[in-house]
Amino acid sequence: MSVKITTLIENSAGEHHGLNSEHGLSFFIEKDGTKILFDTGQTGLFIKNAEQLRVDLTSLNHVVLSHGHYDHSGGMRPLAQLTTSFNLVMGQGFFDEKYGFKNNSHEYLGNNFDENFLTEKEITFQYTSTPSTELAPSVFVITSFPRVHEDEKINPRFKILKDGAFSEDSFADEVLLAIDTPKGLIVLLGCSHPGMKNMLDFTAEHLKRPLYAVLGGTHLVEANEESLAKSMDYLHNDDLKIIGVSHCTGDAATNQLSASNNRYFHNHTGSSLLVA
Repeated sequence: MSVKITTLIENSAGEHHGLNSEHGLSFFIEKDGTKILFDTGQTGLFIKNAEQLRVDLTSLNHVVLSHGHYDHSGGMRPLAQLTTSFNLVMGQGFFDEKYGFKNNSHEYLGNNFDENFLTEKEITFQYTSTPSTELAPSVFVITSFPRVHEDEKINPRFKILKDGAFSEDSFADEVLLAIDTPKGLIVLLGCSHPGMKNMLDFTAEHLKRPLYAVLGGTHLVEANEESLAKSMDYLHNDDLKIIGVSHCTGDAATNQLSASNNRYFHNHTGSSLLVA
């Protein structure tokens, strides 16, 4: 059993200066011959990066989109020009119209495609209907996260437009990817809008396996001082051996992790994690 996870695109650049970075996230996962793409960034730049990193996207088995925000799903259209042979997995409500409010204005933050696009491209797709869906042996899509940690509150600026009216976005569509290994669970997060601790706790409890590594976005960029302190304590759990968070995690959190936690690495564009 071996797992290799390559960050095809992220906000920050790494040592490979030939790669493009953007505000977004995309992971390529290889496990025992199965190839999975988790998120597609906001444009097609992740495809160019894959070419530079000698990653073959034409033989994908699955694509999983963490939630319906542009910086995680915006590369689907360019990907469909390259290949459509994969199975696409999304959470319930993925195509709800998502907006961000600020100072009495609103901006569309959702997807640049819909179900009709997938049908026209003959892309096989499904919505998660249970808390866990096993894509491949020991590879799970997890959703329906209980909101247990009271400090993890979704910013009310995130809205959904439905039937001409705005309501607060609960991010019921958000999913994560969990890979079970002999060392424990490797968890990939998109943005963690339902709360990083809520998501990780539920995943470990539901799969009855300990956490080993967490990669991706934690949305601690919007956490207040008290909530950030609780999240830092949570990530200092001795059982969690690898912490590769970035994207929407924010400088305050990543700076603290870098200074105080030797299991942390800034997971930037081009980073790879190999677990054998």
